[in-house]
Amino acid sequence: MPQNQDSFTAQATLVNALGLHARSAIKIARVAQRAGAGVQVAYGKTAADATSVIDILTLACPAGETLKFTIEAPEDYDILQALVDLVNDGFGELPE
Repeated sequence: MPQNQDSFTAQATLVNALGLHARSAIKIARVAQRAGAGVQVAYGKTAADATSVIDILTLACPAGETLKFTIEAPEDYDILQALVDLVNDGFGELPE
């Protein structure tokens, strides 16, 4: 995963049909809230606190677009990976 000296980042493309919506924002926030330090999610040039459903929803990211997640502490690498996995899995909304 790419990293800089102060944070760790990863990207994931929204594969679910509805993009970023209330249920998916809740799932992101629940995972991010387990982190010991800050977690951000960004779409384009706009970033949001990944622990806040309202902040996440302001991103209005449609299906097929990419989210960028950033953690502040390397100890939260598992949280970063869980967020990427969540998005890659379509938030559990993909048809079987």
